[in-house]
Amino acid sequence: MLSLPRMLLFVAGTVAALTAAEPVRRPNVLFLAIDDQNDWVGPLGGHRLAQTPNLDRLAQRGTVMLNAHCQAPLCNPSRTSVMTGLRPSTTGVYGLAPWYRDVAALHDRVSLPQYFQAHGYRTAAAGKLYHNGYGPQERAAKEFESWGPVGLVGVLPPAKLIGPTPMGNHPLMDWGVFPHRDEDKGDYQVASWAVEQLKTTPKDKPFFLAAGFFLPHVPCYITQKWIDRFPDDDSVLPPLRRDDRDDTPRFSWYLHWRLPEPRLRWMEENRQWRNLVRSYLASTTFIDAQIGRVLQALEESGHADDTIVVVWSDHGYHLGEKLITGKNTLWERSTHVPLIFAGPGVSRGGRVGRPAELLDIFPTLLELCGLPTRTDLEGLSLVPQLKDAAAPRDRPAITTHNQGNHAVRSDRWRYIRYADGSEEFYDLVSDPNEWTNLAARPEHAAKLAEHRRWIPQIDRPPVPRSADRVLTYHAATDEAVWEGATVRRGDSIPE
Repeated sequence: MLSLPRMLLFVAGTVAALTAAEPVRRPNVLFLAIDDQNDWVGPLGGHRLAQTPNLDRLAQRGTVMLNAHCQAPLCNPSRTSVMTGLRPSTTGVYGLAPWYRDVAALHDRVSLPQYFQAHGYRTAAAGKLYHNGYGPQERAAKEFESWGPVGLVGVLPPAKLIGPTPMGNHPLMDWGVFPHRDEDKGDYQVASWAVEQLKTTPKDKPFFLAAGFFLPHVPCYITQKWIDRFPDDDSVLPPLRRDDRDDTPRFSWYLHWRLPEPRLRWMEENRQWRNLVRSYLASTTFIDAQIGRVLQALEESGHADDTIVVVWSDHGYHLGEKLITGKNTLWERSTHVPLIFAGPGVSRGGRVGRPAELLDIFPTLLELCGLPTRTDLEGLSLVPQLKDAAAPRDRPAITTHNQGNHAVRSDRWRYIRYADGSEEFYDLVSDPNEWTNLAARPEHAAKLAEHRRWIPQIDRPPVPRSADRVLTYHAATDEAVWEGATVRRGDSIPE
């Protein structure tokens, strides 16, 4: 008969042997991306009429980052940053091209899904996770083990295919109602694929399942039942000041000069402002419903308790604020995005006011899943804040739009510096709409200096073959050049 000490040694050895034979299973990851989704969702309170019950419930069972911001207010550089863990000012990817694997320095970089696959995860994806054209194609196949439907717009109104848009808008910027089935929309198909994956994914490995939704990106077409959820009156419109741009630097116009997104003036002259806002709100609610379908399937799969869910958007979107529509700015409406975590290691009902960046997703998921840390990532793990919403964080969120243009978002303040050295500074507590630029006021000199020190020291020029919405500034001649067009100080810019 074994003595007690020997018995304890025997039990300890047996447990150790079993542990070695059956390693602890890592949590799964459900990675849900939304396109062009600003803070008009329930957990962020960006619009009082927003209807996102599924995101609301997810936030209640997890933690929402209330002050999260993108690294770039444009699809390709933002998504490149999320997948590589590097800032746009480090990669030099600022425009809608190139695909980051075509950049020599990034060709062999191990991306977020590749890292999970290398550590035993089964990876699968569908929808818009990279910029258009870089989804389930041969050169992107190595990003994930398997791909589902491409998603994107899906069904289009007949007029879209043969000529002018039904609403009379720019062909790429259309919106509004036409009769069609939800089932014919690309986002519905992506959600259906994700639901099926959760039902049939083999249980021999943990999974990293990614789904990218296209709406509320334009063209945001919607059916009558969705748009009828929102009043057809001016109560849906965001707050506006007609003199909002009077105290912003001229360089702020360069970042969205010659873009297809219409100015507010066009929206009002063509009686389309309310239509766009309602279509955007309705599209947001439609996407929330698709996320709800996926989350319900997760519950039914029995994996809700061992799966980390992260929901994020690549950047925000203006709907009349600052007298424009679209993204491509360094203001709050363009950079502020949903970022919600739920699952193992994440506190329930957490609401974190500290700044966060999309860049933080990569290191956060590594820590939550117990994977080896990487020293080549520029983000910070959010695990301290996911465990304790009051945990300190000493770094602000930084957004870059083309070389030399950066925004620094701290707990309370937004600082913007443009390539020509001009600046903006806003108090988001007393001025949440960023109507009053404080940069020239001497009483804020110390705060300005504090924020200036966070401007990235690495600030690379655009990589070769950058295209679309990449602007360069030449200080020697004081000229801004974009898509071959040169703007000099004193030239008129359409407003």
